[in-house]
Amino acid sequence: MKRREFTTLLGGIAAAMLPLAARAEQAVRVRRIGLLAGYLESDPDQREWLAAFREALQVLGWTEGRNVQTVYRWGAEGRADRARAFAEELVKTNPDVILVVGGTELVAM
Repeated sequence: MKRREFTTLLGGIAAAMLPLAARAEQAVRVRRIGLLAGYLESDPDQREWLAAFREALQVLGWTEGRNVQTVYRWGAEGRADRARAFAEELVKTNPDVILVVGGTELVAM
């Protein structure tokens, strides 16, 4: 087989495989979770809750960075103006679902 024929053959194989690769990439749709929390991310109780939340997602087959992405807005701390601003920002990220932690944040959402 000549060099040109070999190159043409490889190019043809690669071109034939492109649609398969594209379909494989499309098969894993990354879902987006929006999380609006009234507490600071650095709060020890919040960190513990977040670790448990991520672990529960993994048990259900959702892995951060692989098939799920979480968008966080932390620390409104009961301030209605901040909660409302954070809620608006979160909605603009177009999440598949929004999780709200805190009464003021729930009202803002």
